[in-house]
Amino acid sequence: MDDREPNHQDHKLIPDATAELKGMAKEGMAHPSTKPVLTGAVVGAVAAGLLPVVTWPVGLIAGAGIMLYKRIRP
Repeated sequence: MDDREPNHQDHKLIPDATAELKGMAKEGMAHPSTKPVLTGAVVGAVAAGLLPVVTWPVGLIAGAGIMLYKRIRP
């Protein structure tokens, strides 16, 4: 292992996320990741609505992103 490269990097994250998003787009609600990601988006938007610093679009994107990451990297 190379000491100069941090071991927390995941070089396959972007291709895996792209493949997951494409699958969600093709299969719609039938895809197993669609419902958890949408739920995360709603929870993020509601949480952002309660916080005075963050707007709901930021919360929506953050919530969806967190759930997508959890689906890709359990």
